[in-house]
Amino acid sequence: MSSSDFDYYKAFSRNIGWLTLAEQQLLASKRVAIAGMGGVGGAHLLTLARLGVGRFHLADFDSFDIENFNRQAGARLSSVGQKKLDTLVAMALDINPDLEITTFADGVTESNIDAFLQDVDVYIDGLDFFALKIRSLMFRKAYDAGIPAVTAAPLGMGVANLNFLPGKMTFEQYFLLDGCDENEQYLRFFVGLSPARLHSAYLVVPESINLPERKGPSTIMACELCAGVAATQALKLMLNRGKVIAAPRSLQFDAYRNSYKVSWRPFGNANPINRLALHLGRKYFLNQPVQIAPKTAPEQDPLRYVLDKARWAPSGDNTQCWRFRPTSALSCDILGNDTRHDVVYDLNGFASNMAHGALLETARIAASERGYQLEISDIDRSDAEHPVYKIALLQDSSIKADALAPYIETRTVQRRPMGTTALNSGEKRQLEMALPPGFAVHWFESSAERWTIAKLLYGNAYTRLIMKEGYDVHSKIIDWGKQFSIDKIPEQALGVDAATAKLMKWALASWERFEFMAKYMGGTIAPRLQLDLLPALRCSAHFVLYSTAAEAPVTLEQQVAAGSALQRFWLTATKLKLGFQPEQTPVIFSGYLRDNLQFTTNQQAFDNAVAMDKKLAALLPPQVFANKVFFGRVGRSEQPASRSLRFSLQQLLVE
Repeated sequence: MSSSDFDYYKAFSRNIGWLTLAEQQLLASKRVAIAGMGGVGGAHLLTLARLGVGRFHLADFDSFDIENFNRQAGARLSSVGQKKLDTLVAMALDINPDLEITTFADGVTESNIDAFLQDVDVYIDGLDFFALKIRSLMFRKAYDAGIPAVTAAPLGMGVANLNFLPGKMTFEQYFLLDGCDENEQYLRFFVGLSPARLHSAYLVVPESINLPERKGPSTIMACELCAGVAATQALKLMLNRGKVIAAPRSLQFDAYRNSYKVSWRPFGNANPINRLALHLGRKYFLNQPVQIAPKTAPEQDPLRYVLDKARWAPSGDNTQCWRFRPTSALSCDILGNDTRHDVVYDLNGFASNMAHGALLETARIAASERGYQLEISDIDRSDAEHPVYKIALLQDSSIKADALAPYIETRTVQRRPMGTTALNSGEKRQLEMALPPGFAVHWFESSAERWTIAKLLYGNAYTRLIMKEGYDVHSKIIDWGKQFSIDKIPEQALGVDAATAKLMKWALASWERFEFMAKYMGGTIAPRLQLDLLPALRCSAHFVLYSTAAEAPVTLEQQVAAGSALQRFWLTATKLKLGFQPEQTPVIFSGYLRDNLQFTTNQQAFDNAVAMDKKLAALLPPQVFANKVFFGRVGRSEQPASRSLRFSLQQLLVE
């Protein structure tokens, strides 16, 4: 179809119903100015062009690059290196060849801003977040000219909308940017844009926001939502139809949170609520050190790629009991260690050795993605507490990527209550088939069985919460006040409410406090209810992984194999979108009792462990009890909002 065959009324006839024909004709005569043709500006233009707006003033000086692909309407392989303005104008004319478009190829400047706003009905802000100087001038000029101005900010997977209308609150009165240094201006703009902060709860890489470095994440969903909201506001303004919310009121819709909120902030950033947000923001955002940007692409070197993936293997309390020493381009010594002398839960290095097995299995899975087999050529056992695993990558053109590979980094622990819908036969079969030969799983699934296990875990938790040996671990492993932690368990991942967390933090400050709380204040009850009893009831099933061999796994190789089996089981649960939580202390205390080892000086704790172990033995078949290696639960669950992270690969490499 040629441009000469274009029919405006046919092209936009499906708008009629929500618009009258007269309103559609009116839109054809309206002029909208959009500064910036990037993520939101380009989407604004194309949305308004499809709405039937007939005239535009457009400004942008930038060109497309591959880093724009995730969100910008005009970013394609064919447009890399092309001017954004030229690309978007061509796309708009391909929608409506009768458009009247005036372009400003140098962007908006102090010298052309009056021409940019001349005869404009609505201004829509599409400038980069950090272009505050020209943005402030633009809103002031628009206000002075009596032009309504719309800004729709892409935040997370939603949109925050602010409108500045003639005779209402001005941009400067709301944001209060004048006289502030650059970083303070960025912070004030950020806080003022989204008083509701609906997006902040699901930011999973906090370091991706760095105001001093002028960096921040983005999504196409947010940009598309911005276009819909901004175009709707512009439509109401151009047609003088429908209520338009103006500053100091703003609206935010977040598709991820399923939330919509209209905020009212009299005095803008001078409002006490915003002032508090600014105070907190200065402490968090403006004090960030200059840092390496979060990883956005996988390592290209095969060995570094494998090690970078392997570091995400689970380890007790996120101890990360390994370091990597490359010995050639495709070989490496994995320097293991255990925590038997510091951590009561690491009986003769059993927990650490299982973690080593999980690490090696993760490396094996990652190697398959690059077409390599992972070979363990030797294990140096000269120091029992520091085994060295010598690995090499062998290229194999026949190898296929392991189906569990995509779940390596998303596998995590869910300590909160989960859904109780039973596992179906297909899910159980996949989990059971994930185990290599030599290992099997015993299930507890019914409501009665889950109640029995819940009571067992509640009773067993008393052991760990009254002994000094447990306190010595618990007091060191929690990162208080954190959503993420690279070397501990963040407070928000514990699974307790805020009041219990505060009580735990206070009590864990000293053994004397902790002991007093446990003895005289019922200090173990709230943690056991929230960390053990309730989660144990709220799950789909509990399980015990065990060795099918004739004897219990006591050698290093057997424990490494158990860790490998556990990791495949855990990754399969992640693939099935099941939450997963270790419940390992019954296994650990049972091991001490089996070997006749006194693991605590607290006789009450020891006697309680003996009683709980007898109950566990009564619940399990003899071989399962004798050869158990892991106890846990699974359930229907979303990904946790808080989790432990890992040291970077660079931090784990040694000479």
